Amino acid sequence: MIAQQQDKTIIVVSALWGVTDRLLRAANEPRYATRLVSDLRKQHLRFSPLLDKSILAEKFTKVLSGIDKSLHNLSKNPESYVDVNTLLAAGERLSALVVANELRKREMDAHPVGSEDIGICLDGTDTAVSVDIESSTKKLDYTAFFGIPVITGWFGEGKDGNLALLSRGGSDHSAAAIARILDAKKLILWKDVDGVLSINPRWGVETVPIPYLGYDEARELSRIDAPVIHHTTFMPIKDFGIPIEVRNLNSTIEAYAPTVIGPNIIDSNQLKGVGCLRSVAKITAETGDIENQSLILGQILIQLDKENITCWSVESSPSTIDIVVSQQQLTVAENIVQSESIITNIELYSCLISFIGTNDRRVVEEQLKNMKVKNSDLVFLNSTNLSVQYVADTVDIKQLMENISAVLVEKRSV
Repeated sequence: MIAQQQDKTIIVVSALWGVTDRLLRAANEPRYATRLVSDLRKQHLRFSPLLDKSILAEKFTKVLSGIDKSLHNLSKNPESYVDVNTLLAAGERLSALVVANELRKREMDAHPVGSEDIGICLDGTDTAVSVDIESSTKKLDYTAFFGIPVITGWFGEGKDGNLALLSRGGSDHSAAAIARILDAKKLILWKDVDGVLSINPRWGVETVPIPYLGYDEARELSRIDAPVIHHTTFMPIKDFGIPIEVRNLNSTIEAYAPTVIGPNIIDSNQLKGVGCLRSVAKITAETGDIENQSLILGQILIQLDKENITCWSVESSPSTIDIVVSQQQLTVAENIVQSESIITNIELYSCLISFIGTNDRRVVEEQLKNMKVKNSDLVFLNSTNLSVQYVADTVDIKQLMENISAVLVEKRSV
């Protein structure tokens, strides 16, 4: 796949499957770490035999020794975020070595690159939401981009000069940020599925890839129920029109990617995907002050954000607000809302359903009325710029999603 690329290629990698979880567990339970280094060594040698005897052998040994050192430091000071981050970043470092070595076996001039070593900066300390594009552009070491650089995703230099991490799955965001900094022609995300599917496969519903998604549509779908792409991926490139291709790593390379993500195209009548979020709660509260309602709602949203509580839907009417949050975060959210207003009702639902690609409720319900979905199955919640949201209180979510999938099939056959 890499050899077939005619243009300059830059690779951004994440850790091999399961490695970050093992490192995280070792950080929290040092006794679990006894065989960790040996096991990781064997695991990565299975993916890239003779890595330990290659030109990259010294770096391979250094990363493994660094894991031992981080675990030793954490045994003395478990609260050291520097050592925790150094330990967790080892997964990406090992992955970069594996990929670079396999490319070198195929006579490609690949070399591993640590993102923090070339000036990739994150907008935070310890953890961060995003890559700091401005700082990274100023500090980027362009001399590292010879041959085929294999860059570690997920982490970079924090604002305090130490290693900082993005949220889990953030390697997609790293790749997008690097694409933006280097003004890439396109970004290809290699996954283990054929593009972005209309409905998450976990619901057991067979659907086809969505041919085209606008940046905002893709972000909404990934935020709700499409973990194949991290929801922060689109932030760095949205305003620059760099297209994203989502391809299957295990499939033959076709001329056109199963899913392309690019600039938003306004078409309020095109249903593209359906996201489903389990176990939500709707909090209804009275502000008691119409004139200051916006201020009160703003204060609530600020406090919820500080507690890392996602609002899946926010709706306001004169003196009343409705906020939808995960049931897992309900207690904290309830306390915050109660501090600024008077809660009049809390409703629990088994799921939130979001129809992506339209903001017209009539378009959705025109399709639903001919399906097996009863009006009582879905309760209208809200319309956003690019989705129509409902809540449901059904025991069999899988069956509901299977019934709803017919909406997409029906719409695409028109």
